[in-house]
Amino acid sequence: MMIMTLRAKSAASATLRTVSTAATRKRVVPAFTPSAITPCTYNSSQALRYLQRVCHSDHRRHYLSGNSRRSLSTAAVAVESPTEESARHETPSRPSKTRNVYMWGTSKKGTIPMNILLDPTGSLAAGGGGIFSGDEKVIDHPMKLNLEGSAWSSFLGGGRDNGDDDVGNAALEKVFCGASGTAMVLEDGRCFVLGTNKNGELGIGSLKETTEPKQLSLPSPVSKASLGPNFSALLTTTGDLYTFGYGGSRVNGIGCLGQGSMDSHPTPTLVQSLVEDGCYAADVHCGEYSMTVLTTEGEVLTCGSGSYGRLGNLETVDQLYLEPVELMGAEDVVQIAGGFAFSLALNKGGLIHAWGRNNEGQLGCGMGLAVDMYAMESIPRPIEGDLEGRKVTRIAAGHTHAAAVTSNGELFTWGMNMTHEPKLESTLLHTKIVDVACGQNYTLALDVEGRVYSLGKGKTGVLGLASTKATAYPILVEGIPDTERVVSMSCGWAHVACVTEPKET
Repeated sequence: MMIMTLRAKSAASATLRTVSTAATRKRVVPAFTPSAITPCTYNSSQALRYLQRVCHSDHRRHYLSGNSRRSLSTAAVAVESPTEESARHETPSRPSKTRNVYMWGTSKKGTIPMNILLDPTGSLAAGGGGIFSGDEKVIDHPMKLNLEGSAWSSFLGGGRDNGDDDVGNAALEKVFCGASGTAMVLEDGRCFVLGTNKNGELGIGSLKETTEPKQLSLPSPVSKASLGPNFSALLTTTGDLYTFGYGGSRVNGIGCLGQGSMDSHPTPTLVQSLVEDGCYAADVHCGEYSMTVLTTEGEVLTCGSGSYGRLGNLETVDQLYLEPVELMGAEDVVQIAGGFAFSLALNKGGLIHAWGRNNEGQLGCGMGLAVDMYAMESIPRPIEGDLEGRKVTRIAAGHTHAAAVTSNGELFTWGMNMTHEPKLESTLLHTKIVDVACGQNYTLALDVEGRVYSLGKGKTGVLGLASTKATAYPILVEGIPDTERVVSMSCGWAHVACVTEPKET
């Protein structure tokens, strides 16, 4: 089957593109024309860099055509965690320090594993039901997971379903909270998922939800999971990308899995086109019906629904395969983030670009004199405002808002119809913020001492403040012991996970 789409870069210049749904395919980088950059403020030097990128892409593809072996040994990884820079994309090994995991928020269909939560006395909290009865369970303060002994081994099922008798002996390395699911990655790279699964977004081979962790079978250790509302993706330590879940429709848009069709995939499936193009994935974000990927070379790729400018290529047609965001070609991108229907990209120089839906000011580039429910930016726009002159080091995006951390340790937030441009959270100027995470209408900020602050709407308990009230300014989350420091955070739409290590004495 062939799908014909019309690429209209301007009224005066249009390029007819043919997208093949055949299994074997080579990425075609569109030819550069002056009209292709007319809508932007790009100058002649940027156009020259774009042409250089196209030539480099062709050279890389020809060079890699005779080499089928994939390895990250010579690939430059672009994305690094502020607390685990040296560990990214390495084979997982047992942490040198004992790690604990704290979770809070709303547990629905097991997104927070209630049967291994510990109360302040160290006893299992969920064994007798009580406040945890019912389908949805709100936990408004941090609670520690029991990751030791028979409780942890029993929770993982002892590997009886897959023959891994030692699964309970592996320590929990990372937790990724998604729209309505949770992924747990062990120190050896094995990945377990649990939560709701109405569109197959857990990748367990069915559409049934699971309150018990199910292991996903992949040939390489998992380094990251992005669990979206309809589909999900996994990154491996070898730079491969696997997608699964809902493949799209003519109404919602097609191609979000990057598999070249609108077919759904019930289990993790390798995105073969990246292998063919010699690309290694460094980061991934799954939105509503679109996906954004960052390669180890700093290139941003998108696929899926083109509505509301989600793909960042001016047009609103769908893409079946991951294609470059052309106007980011001259940027050396080091981090990506995304929300329900928008994306952010941070370049090496500390400048953020945003594209996609902007109905609540989530792009941070202003909305003029009126708020429009159809507001959007179909090409990457720089976020400036109060960020102008500052270097951004970390970005995060929630459902309809976003946040950024500067090199000076400042936190800026925008969106949620609260502010349409970056706003400095001045109450945090007494400390230095090093990382940030966003969920649905809330934000968590991590300071240099390993303390977590929260702000936003707290109805689902996600603020961790022993209350479900909202707060317009950051408040310290006090439920984590003073003897521990948070080293990583993950925010789902309605639940949170934080990994801690003992503080050095």
